[in-house]
Amino acid sequence: MEEYNYESLDQSSGILAALGAGVIILYLAVLLLIIVSLWKIFVKAGKPGWAAIIPIYNLIVWLEIVGKPVWWIILLLIPLVNFFVLIYLSHLTAKVFGKDIVMTLLLIFLPFIGYPVLAFGSAQYVGPPKS
Repeated sequence: MEEYNYESLDQSSGILAALGAGVIILYLAVLLLIIVSLWKIFVKAGKPGWAAIIPIYNLIVWLEIVGKPVWWIILLLIPLVNFFVLIYLSHLTAKVFGKDIVMTLLLIFLPFIGYPVLAFGSAQYVGPPKS
């Protein structure tokens, strides 16, 4: 009968646990960075910063910031449609802060960079375009 090396298994488990803990810590750090950035963006737009941490209400405030009606919340509840609406809202967010398509792409593909740049950079809220 073969002997099994349990010491090797213990080392592997420890390495995987440390790796998993590291991923969780990194995830929480990025999440905190985005929450703080959204708080600052809301304040720059003249809205209460605490609104960034309240589910659903933060979407309502975001819609107000970009100048869209509150009923767009319904669009955010429809699968697949919400994907395109979120992309459009990201674009509108860049525009109301006087930024271009590059900022839109940062907000979509690298939000952990885009939102802090908007929040802590020189971007000023100019408001939604008048229709």
